[in-house]
Amino acid sequence: MTLSTPELRTARLRLRPFTDADTAPLYALHSSAHVLRYWDSPPWTDPARAQRFIATCRTVEEEGTGARLAVDRLSDGAFIGWCGLTNWNPDFRSASLGYVFDTAVWGHGYATETAHAVLRWAFDALDLNRVQAETDTRNLASARVLEKLGFVREGTLREDCVVNGDVSDSWVFGLLHREWHPTADSQENEACTRPRPLSPPG
Repeated sequence: MTLSTPELRTARLRLRPFTDADTAPLYALHSSAHVLRYWDSPPWTDPARAQRFIATCRTVEEEGTGARLAVDRLSDGAFIGWCGLTNWNPDFRSASLGYVFDTAVWGHGYATETAHAVLRWAFDALDLNRVQAETDTRNLASARVLEKLGFVREGTLREDCVVNGDVSDSWVFGLLHREWHPTADSQENEACTRPRPLSPPG
């Protein structure tokens, strides 16, 4: 089953399918050690990784297992990050949420605003019952974003990631449809959350 990647708009942002024109800014985002310091894989060192990522986005859409959306700022059209759902299971009505944003826009509420739009689409258009997200336990800002969106911290995956020899734990968060309370304007701060299915492809 194909899952069409939507185009969504918020007060300040446009969320859209990735295109080949996103290769350079996507590589710049994922080659930053600061941006990916809590991610579950090291920063990219090969620009071809961005092309493979975009190809994987199309594959995920064609296979009907999720959607990854590029995020542009409406005021200047700048690519500032991405947000996505993967592991979509129509039978279980569940999926996993993840996002990554450039350091230049941290602290302006873009992560929450973006995730809020994606969750609204997920619960309304896909009729999801549950969305899951995971974040490094040191990534307190991302945990606050998830909690502001209504996610409940459900447990800890102990030492589940080893990146460049650095062992880390992850918190597991869950949001149920009946707990979802959409708001007209949802803003907070932070950088990235890392559900394992959203790891950048090889």
